[in-house]
Amino acid sequence: MITIKTPHQIELMRHSGQIMKEIFVGLRSVIKAGISTKDIDRWVYDYIISHGCKPSFLHYMGFPATVCTSVNDVIVHGIPDDKTILQEGDIVSVDVGVNYKGVHTDACRTYAVGNISKEAQALIDVTKQSFFEAIKGLKAGSFVGDIGAAVQNYVEPKGYSLVREMQGHGIGLSVHEDPGIPNYGKAGTGYKLRENMAICIEPMVNMGLRHISIARDGWTCRTRDGKWAAHYENTILIKKDGVEIMTLEDE
Repeated sequence: MITIKTPHQIELMRHSGQIMKEIFVGLRSVIKAGISTKDIDRWVYDYIISHGCKPSFLHYMGFPATVCTSVNDVIVHGIPDDKTILQEGDIVSVDVGVNYKGVHTDACRTYAVGNISKEAQALIDVTKQSFFEAIKGLKAGSFVGDIGAAVQNYVEPKGYSLVREMQGHGIGLSVHEDPGIPNYGKAGTGYKLRENMAICIEPMVNMGLRHISIARDGWTCRTRDGKWAAHYENTILIKKDGVEIMTLEDE
């Protein structure tokens, strides 16, 4: 179901988004070679709880952790554990959901672990910039297809591929609301965005082919060819003349 957010709900989302921003800034110091993905999960859980919020993802549809930690060839939905130790040169995507008084925000960043290759850094940079390409000119009256077309037209000419099976989504009263927001498509098609809708735009970009595989745990989504992937996501509010990025931290 698509929900149009009330002024009160928007304020709650802004507070949730502020906690999200602080988490992403904090993770810049937390993420380093030698820590486990479970260490990341514990840190984010403690931060969310200590700031009067709840983790949106914990137990959502059976997911067993606070965050998704996706290392190297894992695209999305990696489950944190004590055995996965980050190594110098890795990249790790950390996908976070914050629930404040029943209202959610959702965002993701891909972090470098120490010094990474130029190819890995380029992947992270292109994935991030594709989000900003997607919101150029976006406003009430734009179409969902405008988002996917902008991401696709930026990413694919650079030699990367886009995951088709996973997509962005509406958000607010639930972690996932309608409409779905694919990272490919045709401008001027699909659902017309309305003022005070909240959506997540989340490009998932592969170095190699777009094909995926799902692990036996039912969650972990990897590139089928073993090449690396990056993920970048923000919660945005659709406004009459543009968008408000609710989860974007300062650089």
